[in-house]
Amino acid sequence: MILLLKLVLAPGLVVASSLAGRRWGAQVTGTLVALPIVAGPILLITCLQHGAAFGARAAGAALLGLVTLALFTVVFARCSRTTGWAGSLAAAWAACLAGDFALAGLALPPVLGLGVVLAAVVAALRMLPAVPPAGPADGAPAWPWWDLPGRAAATAALVVAVTAASGALGPGLTGVLAPFPIATSVVAAFVLAQSGSDQAVRTLRGVAHGLVGFAVFCFGVAVLVEPAGTAGAFGVALAATLGVQLGLRAGLSRWRMRTT
Repeated sequence: MILLLKLVLAPGLVVASSLAGRRWGAQVTGTLVALPIVAGPILLITCLQHGAAFGARAAGAALLGLVTLALFTVVFARCSRTTGWAGSLAAAWAACLAGDFALAGLALPPVLGLGVVLAAVVAALRMLPAVPPAGPADGAPAWPWWDLPGRAAATAALVVAVTAASGALGPGLTGVLAPFPIATSVVAAFVLAQSGSDQAVRTLRGVAHGLVGFAVFCFGVAVLVEPAGTAGAFGVALAATLGVQLGLRAGLSRWRMRTT
């Protein structure tokens, strides 16, 4: 069952978010891949295997992992202006992993960790390169037949690699590595290679917005898993995440309508 989650769940979300992006735009894709579809199962498995106390610490540490995920969006977006997908991905991964290992030993209360993440999201949105509004010309390229299978296979390979490496690292490093940008890496690299830097930046802007809901999920698990149990904590955290994402999306849509 755990292996099935690794091989099916995250790749399925990448395919679904890619199809949504073709229909509704790159920023929607970014928002969808920022959902805790990889970190959620990792934290769930952690709670089931090691207990609620271990899982609570891992979820609290995962909040710091979201800070480095915000860093990933900025580094990849800026590198995409001058390098291809491989160079952009290498630079962004290096920055993300350096941040993860630097933050792994830092223990913050979940409330403070949530505040740090929200500050990092604001900073990332300010530092992302500006792009013109998406227009009809930015729409549908001729997608090769291997595009969606390739995205799914790349995601599955990365999920297996990261989870295998993080299992014996303790709650701090396991938690910080849980939000490692697996689906985001795959989607951003494919978008940059096939549609160019502007579309990649739009996708990553959606990821940055999506980190707000992701942070709510990690915070909910961190504070609820011990008093409410695994099922209750994950149910409430997931519901809160979806509510925050939908509310944020509606608020951004209304703001754009007033400013155009």
